[in-house]
Amino acid sequence: MSANAPTQAITPQLRQWIVEQAQAGHAAEVVLQAMRDAGWEEDVAIEALENTLREHLEQNAVAAGLPPATTVPEPALDDSPLYLQAEDRRVHVLSAQLQPRIVVFGGLLSDAECEALIDLASPRMARSRTVATKTGGEEINVDRTSDGMFFQRGETELIERIEARIAALLRWPLENGEGLQILRYGPGAEYKPHYDYFDPAEPGTPSILKRGGQRVGTLVMYLGEPERGGGTVFPDVHLEVAPKRGNAVFFSYDRPHPSTRTLHGGSPVLAGEKWIATKWLREREFA
Repeated sequence: MSANAPTQAITPQLRQWIVEQAQAGHAAEVVLQAMRDAGWEEDVAIEALENTLREHLEQNAVAAGLPPATTVPEPALDDSPLYLQAEDRRVHVLSAQLQPRIVVFGGLLSDAECEALIDLASPRMARSRTVATKTGGEEINVDRTSDGMFFQRGETELIERIEARIAALLRWPLENGEGLQILRYGPGAEYKPHYDYFDPAEPGTPSILKRGGQRVGTLVMYLGEPERGGGTVFPDVHLEVAPKRGNAVFFSYDRPHPSTRTLHGGSPVLAGEKWIATKWLREREFA
């Protein structure tokens, strides 16, 4: 143990007291100050408060019938950094929202990388399909009017480099990522609001989960800018992210339930073309 490590123990009695304060309606800042006034070291007080309230909220959520929460990818944003070093590239943090966790990154991809991905994908494009959770297979979905294709993970040196960058940026194992999907949205094309997790109530979901568990995060990277339209929208939180080439939007969802407020969609392209690359992240190794 280091000389600066906290020496006070977080007891069951302290946890119970914190829960009682929360149930009484006291704000976290008020509870933290009361703990300081009572002689608790600040580091111990913060740790006890955060962990206890998180566990309390999770117990209430499960008791209310929600699926249990799981660990999700999380960029290193504790110190509100302006930039993050993602393997071989410095990435700009343009905005970060906690609930739901939505982060907009600037300059994740270079212009040359965007062009190269479009060139590699173009000969292999076909009408986009979505996962069919009723059967565990794939299907054409009238809500998604794009063309697309999948790269195998690590298929080329370029793909391998980008995937390593994403793994470092989001602090999530590279092998837990699905293959990179490239999508093209022409004039009028859209993807109506939807969730990326697999609905546990659907009969095909158990077979889908065998390949790596639930999806827990999504990264959408913008490769080609439309002249008008094509933003990524989050209706539950009234947010729209502009499709700026080289930029990306990341969001995570710790349980397969609408309470995550990760409903999102691609607005119709009004003029020009929108190209994106999507990386879906699973709980476990995707095979």
